[in-house]
Amino acid sequence: MAYCTQDDILQQLDEDTLVQLTDDEGTGSVDTDVVTRAISDADATIDAYCQGRYSVPLEPVPAIIRKTGVDISIYNLYSRRADSVPENRLERYKNAVRFLEKVAAGQISLGASTPAPENTGNSVDIDQSERIFTRDTMSGF
Repeated sequence: MAYCTQDDILQQLDEDTLVQLTDDEGTGSVDTDVVTRAISDADATIDAYCQGRYSVPLEPVPAIIRKTGVDISIYNLYSRRADSVPENRLERYKNAVRFLEKVAAGQISLGASTPAPENTGNSVDIDQSERIFTRDTMSGF
C-alpha cells in the first residue's frame, strides 16, 4: 500500500510539470510507471526510518506520512533529471527527512499507528547467584 498517490502529487505539481519529469519517451503524457517508482522509493525511505518504532507499512496512513511521501516522491521525480532540484522542493525534502529522523529517534509520535513489537530475538537474560568467592571468604588462603 502506497503512502501517497499520483493524485496527491498532482495537488502539488501541475500536470505539465509532471509530464516533463516523467515522460522519457516523448509521448506527451505522464508515465505512471515512473511516478509509481518514485512513490515506491519514497515509501521505502519512510519505512526505513519508521520500522524501528512502528510496524510497517503504516496502516492507517497518518496524514503527515502522506504529506511526507508526496514531498519525497516529488524530490525523487526532480532528481531523475540532470537539472537542479528547485530550492523549495529541496527544502521540503530536507524537512521530510528531518521529520523522519525525529520519528526514528522517538521525538515525534505518529499517533494512532501501531508501535513495533519489542525485539526479543537478540536479547540475553542473565540470572546470577550471590558470589561464593570474595575477598572476605578467600582471606587467609
